[in-house]
Formats: sequence, structure tokens, C-alpha cells
Amino acid sequence: MSKFRLWLRRVMTGRYGTDQLNNVLLIIALVLCLLPTILSIFIFIPPLNLLLTLGAYTLMGIALFRMFSRNTYKRYEENRRYLRFRERLKDRTHRYYQCPRCRQDVRVPRGKGKISITCPKCKEKFIRKS
Repeated sequence: MSKFRLWLRRVMTGRYGTDQLNNVLLIIALVLCLLPTILSIFIFIPPLNLLLTLGAYTLMGIALFRMFSRNTYKRYEENRRYLRFRERLKDRTHRYYQCPRCRQDVRVPRGKGKISITCPKCKEKFIRKS
């Protein structure tokens, strides 16, 4: 067993490994793999089953590609964008806008009607509905 662990450690040296985005991709792939089996109990549609299975294998391939990638910076940035997207979905008290001039993200409270927003970076003023 220790030879296998040493081999695996040597293979994964310099590789990105796994992260939250990989975990989500693999969970979605697992659900897509199981879905045709569950659906075939009620209704059997071969093209749909094929499409779901191909989607699952594609997601597994993407997860494996990310896991064995040596470009750790790009994989880190992908995971960071995913985590930021997930946090924005959870945030129900604020809306996010981009400054039309510098593309800086600006967070404003929800439910205030039409408001004038000032970009903290370039001081551009723009009006949006919150």
C-alpha cells in the first residue's frame, strides 16, 4: 500500500488536485448518471438517456482535467469565480452592479427603489433600480 501512496504522491506533484468546484461538478455528474436509471422506471426515452449520460461523462472529464492540470493559477481563478458566484446567489439583501466605466463590482442594498450609485473606484455615478 505504501508503494501506491508514493506513486500517487509523485504523480500529483505539481498538479492542482481537487477543490469545491470539482466536488460540485462530480456531484452533478453523479446525479446525471443516476437520472436515466430512475427515469427509465417511469418512461424510457433513449435520446434523453444518451444525452444525460454524455453530459455526466463530460462533467467527469472536466473534473479530471481540472484535477490533473498543472496550470494551478487558472484552476484557482476558476474556483474563486465559482465561490464568488455562489456567495452572490446566497446574498438576498444586496444587488450587484458593474460600473459602466471601469467594470468594478458595486454592492447596493435591495428594495430601495431607483438610486444613484457612485463607483468607489472611478467615482462614476449611474442610476439603477435596487
